[in-house]
Amino acid sequence: MAIRIAPLVASDKTLFIALCTNQTIMQYVYTPLTVTQAAKLFAERLVPWHHKSSGWLSYTLVETVTEKKVGTIGLKIIDHQAAVAEVGFMLLSDAQGKGYASQALGLLCKQAFSVLNLHKLVAVCAAENSASVALLQKQGFQLEERLKNNTEINGVFVDDLRYGLVNNTVGNGYFLENN
Repeated sequence: MAIRIAPLVASDKTLFIALCTNQTIMQYVYTPLTVTQAAKLFAERLVPWHHKSSGWLSYTLVETVTEKKVGTIGLKIIDHQAAVAEVGFMLLSDAQGKGYASQALGLLCKQAFSVLNLHKLVAVCAAENSASVALLQKQGFQLEERLKNNTEINGVFVDDLRYGLVNNTVGNGYFLENN
């Protein structure tokens, strides 16, 4: 089944909270949030985004046949001068392993490079998150570094892996258009 990405909207709050508070989904991301913390984070994600934003440009993953929303994906520009953004994604447990994250990441990369004209995307995931590692590698991301004891999840510090994907599109215009 195919998916599409759609901008995060107020009616996605239940999905977002379900993702951020679920122990299984969050096991490689960070300590699960409380409902109150997740609601606050959701409100931050709804803030209108523009190319100079410091927040996330967030989307939901939508099954094209059923219109069921099955996860979130987004990017956050972490270095405006160098045109570098971090990407992140989370899927409901029953949507994992179906290729949805791969499709969504491909769509997001295309938008980041073709529409936003970003130079590079990075992703940080727990070293033990073999599914995310495989997905990033499948999409062409290259391992850049291992970050020892980088993230605390449920009281334990874990190593993270930082992956990068450079925009090889001719005419990357982010620097000229947005600075």
